[in-house]
Amino acid sequence: MSLSIAQAIQEAAQALREAGVSEARRDASSLLAHVTRRDQTFLIAHDDEELKADEIEQYRQAIERRASGEPLQYITGHQEFFRLDFEVTPDVLIPRPETELMVEAALKILDEVNAPSPLICDVGTGSGCVLISILHEEKGARGLGLDVSTRALRVAARNAERLGVSERIELIESDCFDALAPDAKFEMIVSNPPYVAEKDLRGLQREVREHEPRVALSPGADGLSIIRKILRDAPRFLKPGGHLLIEIGFDQHERVSAWINPKIWTLLDIHKDLQGIPRTVALRKRAY
Repeated sequence: MSLSIAQAIQEAAQALREAGVSEARRDASSLLAHVTRRDQTFLIAHDDEELKADEIEQYRQAIERRASGEPLQYITGHQEFFRLDFEVTPDVLIPRPETELMVEAALKILDEVNAPSPLICDVGTGSGCVLISILHEEKGARGLGLDVSTRALRVAARNAERLGVSERIELIESDCFDALAPDAKFEMIVSNPPYVAEKDLRGLQREVREHEPRVALSPGADGLSIIRKILRDAPRFLKPGGHLLIEIGFDQHERVSAWINPKIWTLLDIHKDLQGIPRTVALRKRAY
């Protein structure tokens, strides 16, 4: 059976709409671009071109996966973050636009302190998107990425290699700071930790709830145990005047603010995302 690009997208978009996918036509087009290795401009300009039989088969398999709730990014294996193309697999969280806020805040701080070769630690690095994005912009910076998942670290290593920062990054399996030497010291610590409360997991989108790694989403209970641990332990690994940036959940800023010890930290800001939600806590360790 012959099928043109336009017909394939129309058929796929209808299947995705019936499956409850919100951006059905966009995802249908993106998946066809992935399968045919063509960009969107080509698909539009050549919408009457017939697809090959193997392309039709691969495309329908991809549409079936998306209709079942599998995220588009896990099917294509890619997600853009801070203008860079990151590999993603089901072993890592899909990078979110709101997390770019932490990269922006980190880069602004690094520019202001003007350290010649800052050492940055990323707790729960996942795909490496935060740390790699910072290193990509700050050519003199070096980084250490920590994650409890060895599979996630392998994804981060491939991203670091592909994006040209592998010589300035080290990746270590670690539950928070547990694998660090007692005398390790950093100019900056960043973290997008698991922070979804147990009770909120059921309300997440199907794509997130059923497909993204649970260990990277939630530590259980109120979702704040890892944040508490980072706030407690980070001062030991920061140089005086060093900075800590943590991403938090939509309803957590008041509780997190209450835990900030003014004898240890100066609260610089709690940056809001584009929806006005307090998202990134920026702290500076006091110089004793």
